Amino acid sequence: MSESTGLGAVALLSRRRVVDQVLTVTLSVVMAGTLALLLWVLGYVGVEGLKYLGPEFLTQTPPGNAADAGGGFLNGIIGSTIMVGIATVIAVPIGVGTAIYVQEYAGPGAGTARFLTDVLVGIPSIVTGAFVYAIWVVHFGFSGIAGGLALGLVMTPLIVRTSEEMLRLVSRDLREASLAMGIGRARTIVSVVLPTASSGLITGVMLAVARAMGETAPLLLTALGNDLFIETNPTKRMSSLSLQIFGNAITGYRTAQARAWAGALTLIALVLIFTLIARLVGRRSAIAGR
Repeated sequence: MSESTGLGAVALLSRRRVVDQVLTVTLSVVMAGTLALLLWVLGYVGVEGLKYLGPEFLTQTPPGNAADAGGGFLNGIIGSTIMVGIATVIAVPIGVGTAIYVQEYAGPGAGTARFLTDVLVGIPSIVTGAFVYAIWVVHFGFSGIAGGLALGLVMTPLIVRTSEEMLRLVSRDLREASLAMGIGRARTIVSVVLPTASSGLITGVMLAVARAMGETAPLLLTALGNDLFIETNPTKRMSSLSLQIFGNAITGYRTAQARAWAGALTLIALVLIFTLIARLVGRRSAIAGR
């Protein structure tokens, strides 16, 4: 009886090892395929973008005729920075504040907030643009502020979800130790929880910023674009990198399509720079909070 039991245990262990090896190989192949696809996309955009990208691309506006060579997307870079900045100012306090309420206080409406966040994450961005068009553009016209509002609505649910997950990872022992010392819940959140989760919070914000930087559909209905001029007044129509990439890519002119590839490479570079800055800031915040 004991011998058969021992043989069964050995067989079960062997089966588990086989399953573990199969799953390990499968996941390795999937990861390698994903990385290969990502590197292929980045490499192709890099090769096509570097054919046109140069100092003048970052310092000039597009030519008046899309068929003409030369010019750049300086106005789009400035417009993207302004509108994403407006969106970040709107989305970060709302998103992080909602996550704190849902995770730390779990008060009335927390379940509803989670449900609405899930719904907003799945809503197509063009619907967000149509909503801002109806409540803002119809009354005040196309503008960078309208574009920032639309991007802010896109960013907010992403920040809520990522912030909630990061707050959930903070050890309960830290909270209890702080409360045991007589420190209130609000002070505990500000002085203990947020510094501990700062690295993840910043990373989540930057993921939302990267999403907003690449959005085109909501800006077509809100900012509309301003391809020929540099506009820094957010109450006026503004262009963005994504709008200029879209507008140049759909033309039949090779020069315009070349500018679109250079714009795509610039957009990827900006997102990469912001991500690296966020990692550095998050790492310093995490060290300072220890």
